[in-house]
Amino acid sequence: MTKQTTVRLPEALADQAEAVARVQGKSVNALIVDSLAAEVERVRADKDFTKRAHALLARDKELLDRLAK
Repeated sequence: MTKQTTVRLPEALADQAEAVARVQGKSVNALIVDSLAAEVERVRADKDFTKRAHALLARDKELLDRLAK
């Protein structure tokens, strides 16, 4: 299952992405998907990021719990 979204890129970056994708023999969409997946994996491995994410989620849960009372 896929979800369609629109991404607005600066013209220079879009041109560079198209060139990279062509050299790699794939679509710009595939380049973006692969690049985003790599970034998500990099962030998941970042212990500081996961610590901040857990703290933010705990704060959000606390706020939602207070609102539900």
